[in-house]
Amino acid sequence: MTDPTDPAFLPPLPGEGRGGGKRRIKDQRLVESRVPPSQPSPGRGRSKTVKAALDAWFAARGWKPFKFQREVWKAIAEGKSGMLHATTGAGKTYAVWLGALQVFSQARKETARPAAPPLTVLWLTPMRALAADTLRALKQPLEALGAEVHPWSAGARSGDTSSAERSAQNERLPTVLVTTPESLSLLLARADASVVLGRVKMVVVDEWHELLGNKRGVQVQLALARLRRWNAGLAVWGMSATLGNLQEAMHSLLGHEEGVLVQGQVPKKLVIDSLLPGRAERFPWGGHLGLTMLPQVIEEIAASSTTLVFTNTRSQAEIWYQAMLEARPEWAGTIALHHGSLDRAVREWVELGLKSGELKAVVCTSSLDLGVDFLPVERVLQIGSPKGVARLLQRAGRSGHAPGRPSRITLVPTHSIEMVEGAAARTAIAEGHIEARHSPDQPLDVLVQHLVTVALGGGFVPDDLYAEVRGTAAYESLSRESWQWCLDFVSQGGPSLAVYPDYKRAVPDAEGVWRVPDARLARRHRMNIGTIVSDASMAVQYLGGAKIGSVEEGFVARMKPGDCFLFGGRLLELVRIHDMTAWVRRATGKRAAVPRWNGGRMPLSNTLADAVVQQLARAGEAHYDSPELQCVRPLLEIQQQWSALPTPQTLLAETLKTREGSHLFLYPFAGRHVHLGLASLLAWRVAQHEARTFSIAVNDYGFELLSATEVDWPALLPQVLHLPDGDGDTDAHTALLHEVLASLNAGELAQRRFREIARVSGLIFQGYPGEKRSSRQLQASSSLFWEVFRKYDPSNKLLLQAEKELLSQELEIGRLRASLERMATQQLVLKPLERPTPFSFPLMVELFREKLSNENVADRIARMVEQLEKAAGGVVTAGGVERVKNTLAFGQEGPGKSPPRPRRERRRPSRPLPPL
Repeated sequence: MTDPTDPAFLPPLPGEGRGGGKRRIKDQRLVESRVPPSQPSPGRGRSKTVKAALDAWFAARGWKPFKFQREVWKAIAEGKSGMLHATTGAGKTYAVWLGALQVFSQARKETARPAAPPLTVLWLTPMRALAADTLRALKQPLEALGAEVHPWSAGARSGDTSSAERSAQNERLPTVLVTTPESLSLLLARADASVVLGRVKMVVVDEWHELLGNKRGVQVQLALARLRRWNAGLAVWGMSATLGNLQEAMHSLLGHEEGVLVQGQVPKKLVIDSLLPGRAERFPWGGHLGLTMLPQVIEEIAASSTTLVFTNTRSQAEIWYQAMLEARPEWAGTIALHHGSLDRAVREWVELGLKSGELKAVVCTSSLDLGVDFLPVERVLQIGSPKGVARLLQRAGRSGHAPGRPSRITLVPTHSIEMVEGAAARTAIAEGHIEARHSPDQPLDVLVQHLVTVALGGGFVPDDLYAEVRGTAAYESLSRESWQWCLDFVSQGGPSLAVYPDYKRAVPDAEGVWRVPDARLARRHRMNIGTIVSDASMAVQYLGGAKIGSVEEGFVARMKPGDCFLFGGRLLELVRIHDMTAWVRRATGKRAAVPRWNGGRMPLSNTLADAVVQQLARAGEAHYDSPELQCVRPLLEIQQQWSALPTPQTLLAETLKTREGSHLFLYPFAGRHVHLGLASLLAWRVAQHEARTFSIAVNDYGFELLSATEVDWPALLPQVLHLPDGDGDTDAHTALLHEVLASLNAGELAQRRFREIARVSGLIFQGYPGEKRSSRQLQASSSLFWEVFRKYDPSNKLLLQAEKELLSQELEIGRLRASLERMATQQLVLKPLERPTPFSFPLMVELFREKLSNENVADRIARMVEQLEKAAGGVVTAGGVERVKNTLAFGQEGPGKSPPRPRRERRRPSRPLPPL
């Protein structure tokens, strides 16, 4: 079938141009009826059954259901739950939604228009932008079938919902509500939650892969368990397009309930290619290509109708948007910027402009990753590595978002070796290799928060709720001892906080039902619901004007009035900071910083890393059979000539002596998080033989250990590359945990994790609206709790959870262990070097950036490149050295870097910028 929201398959309305833009967007909804006047409206004059009306609605549009859609409709009609896994743009939304309408709608019999039924279907989405888009899609068949069925109302509830709409929903919720996990938890905290939510018959979880692997997914599991308690026949359906472990994902969604797995195999052409530089540097460093690829990106955008330009960080998006606007000022108003820190009005302006086809390009982050339906989008460009196969597929699906239309994504490398990743990703997708995602195991901070939520939502009896919670995948092995600890924690804050009334958040009443005893604590909890934790943000607002968005407080705190920064695609000058707001005005011509946001450095996934090593092995056998490998061939040949190329059967290590000391370069290809743990572990093990100090540098391909004194790596390396042996008291896994924690500043890292746990569990209150607390205040509060618990309550389970999350999430201990196991089976290839290789050079640059030196870093790197090129038989001209320096100054997408300013006169924008 064709996509119900795809105007490309429908005749244009009179006076409608490309994309049918203004007519549909003006009232922020799609035109529903596109049936020629000569045809009857869908369902008119036909059978009064819902199914017949839906069949007519399909037929009037020339659609035919796919096999997987019929399977879903049949399963829903039989009262079954399940998960639908199908290609992006194949029609997953209508597979589930029309199935729900057929089962839960009733044909209209009375002539007068009756009131809409109560809340019947909950539709959960992970993002606010996706909620608005989903609501538009769900309304189409509702409005088209309005003459035939009992009328349904539809609405959305998220952080973007206006206070007026929230108030109306508090009086009466719509029949179908599109919402987020956080808003659902807020509904569960209503005193009448069982009445309001007790008649829900179906819950649909869209983009389940996005929620599955984090605490928001656990929040969804707990909410579903509560809804099943009120309605044993509740149907639950998850939807995804990019999952590698489907059965496990369905179990995490449904718990102990049986489900139906439906896979939609809809033929769809997917084009994955790379935008290759004219010349690949043989001695690259992270980000060295960067904005040097800007002219080619501009050329690709100019040749396409509408393009999404994805970046991995908001800082990178700001830089690229500004660079594109300076290169093509006449594009002002037709290109835009979109990320989660921009104000809602700006984001909505961009989203509607994309839907109408009025925007030529949008530079964005993961804020537009998920199922938002932008039909005019023809091309997707990915700046830098996508870091994972699933993420690449997800972003590719933003183009050609309809059956029969090809999707195309073009990778724009910022590092020469990233070209190998492009070829690797294409091969992995062709072979069906996609990353798996796993549910967190028993995060007690989420459970503690849920206990207070349920206590607010009508109260609970501990034994009944324990059985309910054990029905989820995340807590199916929850012990009685851990359960009792959680009850004690919400009732008195544990033994160290028992004297403080603020931590008596849920206590049993005379009938043994646990409730929140204080209205003030109830208000505080509702303000604290959710598991998304970030650094305190500061609003950015024009003097006497509109709000632009928000940046992290730590960035603004380092600035003084008069300093300039790029934000929202504009050069802004800081005027003053007051009441957690950065007041700014427009600036021109000054050098700018770029805001930094945490969480931007994603590690390379196992799936993509393995595929990269396979590509390198092919290159080692002289099989340069892709455009990417052909382009990077000079680099790989020098690597093989001076050292070796990694393969799945070998572990490459390189040693080098320089004026800094003794270098070890090791290439496990396990991602930067694992490499940090491995490097720290190996340095600690070597130091057990003789006291030494090491400097560490890591990237996604390997790591470097640098010692000022000479190290006999050929003798030591085989001794330190192993899994620890267990003894009578500890197994090998526990011994590895102890070694990793001993090798790091684990206390400080765990304390950082504890701050997030303290926030989710309700220990820290972030303040009421208008009473925002700074990062320093929040950190001080969490540090105080950390020290109190360590001193007076050392067995506190939140302390243990902080250590567990540090190992599992920041250091990826499971992946680290698997890497050690794999390394133990590989043949160690140890290569002494005379000079840095193409693989080791990026690690040396990473170390230069971190260390203070009397020598300018740009000068030193440029000089090293010149020396290495000469050694490789190349020639570096003075212009080439200058290019290296300019790239270092402008071409990196790291924090605090400015984009290049083209040497051309800036013209007045031909179209207005987004409203601010």
